[in-house]
Amino acid sequence: MRSTNVTKALALAAVMAFAAGCSSKSAKTDSDSMGAGADASAYGAGQGAGVGAGSWEAVANLRTVFYFDFDRAVVRQEGFSDLEGHARYLAANPSAAVRLEGHADERGTREYNMALGERRAKAVERLLVVNGVQARQIETISYGEERPAVTGNHEGAWSQNRRVELKYVSR
Repeated sequence: MRSTNVTKALALAAVMAFAAGCSSKSAKTDSDSMGAGADASAYGAGQGAGVGAGSWEAVANLRTVFYFDFDRAVVRQEGFSDLEGHARYLAANPSAAVRLEGHADERGTREYNMALGERRAKAVERLLVVNGVQARQIETISYGEERPAVTGNHEGAWSQNRRVELKYVSR
């Protein structure tokens, strides 16, 4: 029964990643790429108008922290457009590289949280690769529960700690 649910979840994640890859083929403006209901000013929409996907300005205002549901390693749809923007930049700049740092909240064992952080980082990596980034441009690491963004024993803190941080690195 549990393996069937895991198989269904993996199949759904693959379909979502494929759909994200397909949608990145269309030409999008900065405001289109933020998704419905997004606050344009929070993402710097329009500041990079007319700037090509290969320029740093195209990604400077994109989200770099992506949050996950409890005990899940599936990228939320709200992060797709920003990840697609990062993917466009990385694909256009093969010398650019990112480190994906996976994190978990404090619940669960240290070993489990390290593995969960790794699965989350790998989920973001797969989405980037599906959108044209070369695997050699991506490094993944898991910190598990070791580097919380927010301290506290409540859902507000835990939800901020279930994340992957995307950081550009020099090679």
